Amino acid sequence: MYQFSGKLKTFSLALIALGLIGIVISFASAPSTIDEAKEIIAHQSSHGDSHGSSHDVKEEAHSEASVDNHSVEKAHSADHKNDAYAEESAHGSNHDDAHAEHVLHQLQNKPWSALYVSLFFFLGISLLVLAFYAAQRVAQSGWSIVLFRVMEAITANLVPTSIIMVVVVIAAAMHMNHLFPWMAEGVFDPTSPNYDPIVDGKSWWMNVPGWTIRSIVYLAIWNAYRWFIRRNSIKEDTANDGYKTFKLNYNVSVGFIFLFMLTESMMSWDWIMGLDPHWFSTLFGWYVLASLLVSALTVIAFVTIYLRSKGALPAVNDSHIHDLAKFMFGFSVFWTYLWFAQFMLIWYADIPEETTYFVARFNEYKLPFLGMVVMNFIFPILLLLNSDFKSMPWFVIIGGIVILSGHYVDIFVMVMPATVGAQWSFGIPEFSALLFFLGIFIFTVFSAFAKASPIPKGNPYLEESEHFHYYNIEHRGEGSDHH
Repeated sequence: MYQFSGKLKTFSLALIALGLIGIVISFASAPSTIDEAKEIIAHQSSHGDSHGSSHDVKEEAHSEASVDNHSVEKAHSADHKNDAYAEESAHGSNHDDAHAEHVLHQLQNKPWSALYVSLFFFLGISLLVLAFYAAQRVAQSGWSIVLFRVMEAITANLVPTSIIMVVVVIAAAMHMNHLFPWMAEGVFDPTSPNYDPIVDGKSWWMNVPGWTIRSIVYLAIWNAYRWFIRRNSIKEDTANDGYKTFKLNYNVSVGFIFLFMLTESMMSWDWIMGLDPHWFSTLFGWYVLASLLVSALTVIAFVTIYLRSKGALPAVNDSHIHDLAKFMFGFSVFWTYLWFAQFMLIWYADIPEETTYFVARFNEYKLPFLGMVVMNFIFPILLLLNSDFKSMPWFVIIGGIVILSGHYVDIFVMVMPATVGAQWSFGIPEFSALLFFLGIFIFTVFSAFAKASPIPKGNPYLEESEHFHYYNIEHRGEGSDHH
């Protein structure tokens, strides 16, 4: 049995504490009044810290043009000088207040958004590990059986992240943040100045009660399957029922895969696409799935390599690492295909309500938006294309670090433009949230792994997993010579 070492436990708790302190600081330092927002805007203007906000540039140009036109009018209409000046001053003041209020909401969103990006990233990874695990059961794959306890341990992280997601969902429903613009007051009221006819047309889906209930249902389904399959997987080890437990696990996994495909797509619409309520893409559910799946496979590889180095997985050999790296490589290509398909079709069609999503990211997020393509496609292709490299743990780790960083940036670019706009950065809120959820991940995963046998002894395909791949690789050259 694996022992969760005191050093690793202390390290994980230190990450949680450090991250929590940073999260508290980021919330406490967020501005609370329009005057504070105006001071921040003035500071950004004097230092040029606006990330190239085209909105500010356009508004400034518009304001200057208005002043110039007003000056011409004054030259021709001296009698109305005072009235015109007063009107222009009032207009400018109202515009400044409106802009300051908009920036205030973005700055208040910043700690929420940083927390949300890391929460969705770690929750999504845990969920996709669970889905991959269920798929292995349904396919009755032989190679992955010795990795079952690793995958089960990683899915333990689904519990704490789901609890935190429920808190965030309730906070959004109670208007404690401004992450989802369609939840703003008056959006569905035709008599309100905030009325949005496009969002109102989607009110059958976009409504606070429905969104909240759906979110809780998603989390309940995922956690229910995770609890059931973990319990019955351990039960398999000692079951003497003619593989009835194994067959039950198979049947329940088939049902979960069906429910997962439905709930994952709807989750992507509710939790990510809902941040940009005017925009839509029929590929988006698959795109989010691909991003999280590559990350999940990378995390499985990381945890496996670590536990193997500690002697906790004696049945795992280079073939298993090689197969995980093949999945990382293959789904990196799949993610790139979906990224290009979505981007190219929207760019080529040039429909305003579709292109606005990418315009916002090109104007203010060009570096992370284009950089993640290099990190998520070009780098993995170059590093993992060679078959021999896939069996080298340190090569897989290098490639995996880049892949995980790139897909974190992918989630970052999905969330931040809609919630903080030009006010984005990577500082205390983002770094603290990453440390916090990483600490929770390490603590829950290795605690769960230590509570069960590292080998699923009751699985009928265990012997194939222990010997089949190892035999093929060791004797590949011998078999070639024989033929």
